[in-house]
Amino acid sequence: MSEKNASNKPNTLTYAQAGVDIDAGNALVQAIKPIVKSTTRPGSDTDIGGFGGLFDLKSAGFKDPILVAANDGVGTKLKIAIETDKHDTVGIDLVAMCVNDLVVQGAEPLFFLDYFATGKLDVEAATDVIKGIADGCKQANCALIGGETAEMPGMYADQDYDLAGFSVGAAERGTLLPREIKEGDVLIGLASSGVHSNGFSLVRRILEANGLGFKDAAPFEDGKSIGEALLEPTRIYVQQILKVMRETGAIKALAHITGGGFPENIPRVLPDDLAAHLDLAQITPPAVFGWLQKLGGVETKEMLRTFNCGIGMIVVVEADKAGDAIKAFEASGENAVRLGELKSRDGDAVIYDTMIEFGA
Repeated sequence: MSEKNASNKPNTLTYAQAGVDIDAGNALVQAIKPIVKSTTRPGSDTDIGGFGGLFDLKSAGFKDPILVAANDGVGTKLKIAIETDKHDTVGIDLVAMCVNDLVVQGAEPLFFLDYFATGKLDVEAATDVIKGIADGCKQANCALIGGETAEMPGMYADQDYDLAGFSVGAAERGTLLPREIKEGDVLIGLASSGVHSNGFSLVRRILEANGLGFKDAAPFEDGKSIGEALLEPTRIYVQQILKVMRETGAIKALAHITGGGFPENIPRVLPDDLAAHLDLAQITPPAVFGWLQKLGGVETKEMLRTFNCGIGMIVVVEADKAGDAIKAFEASGENAVRLGELKSRDGDAVIYDTMIEFGA
């Protein structure tokens, strides 16, 4: 390179000019400090800014704990939040997808960390996301003790972002689920709040095929747009389940109904010699599912292996304690229904004794 060309080479390029705004990142940290602080629980120190989050198991009351960890995301439901510019609920979904997976093993969620990646950091939108995460943490009684914000121009379009969540829980040794499942045990279903956070690639495909947008009025829910209705956050079952578990001693296993629906998730907690016989006629699905089935021409069995179809959690209990468990769940605010029982397996792990009806 000639001396002349070398002297013309720019030498003032900054990180901000490359698309990463450190000042915006610092502004976000300051904005979310009180939000993070609001999730404090015994065992946590929610001051943020260090290189790692701390948690004291002894202060949380554990004597001989087994740690249980889970991580997950929100999936393409994020596209709806981005396109409707409504960011305050997907953080609840993020927490729910992790902590609901912890409680199915009998673990109490203790703390949560998030990962937020975007093309260009929008402090207001990111703050709304963190508010949702904090809301979810408070619902689950776990502390938001840390996270990471990554601004990655060229990896994401400017307004696009992705979320990942990581949570750790604990249970005293010898109390983990599932346990002692046997023929004759009863299955209870806990109602979902809607689509939750699975199946949104199919949802978006159905809308596109019918020329519908997220701002159009929702035919299945008065007073809301399609986007607003679909953004209803995933229900968090943690504190209700832990309460019933401790009060009744009835819970033997749990299955979080996420991607794969009933046929994929229930067998994950069953012995190989038992099958779940389900009375799906007992379910009253939210109207969104009937609307999606009709609009997309989706077969019922495909609905059942894609969506939760109105049941977000399956609970396995001792038969003679099923009534008490249902009453306890209802007292804690859950809509609980007896869905079937476990029988000797001779074929599929999930049998539909009656089929669900989605309505018009």
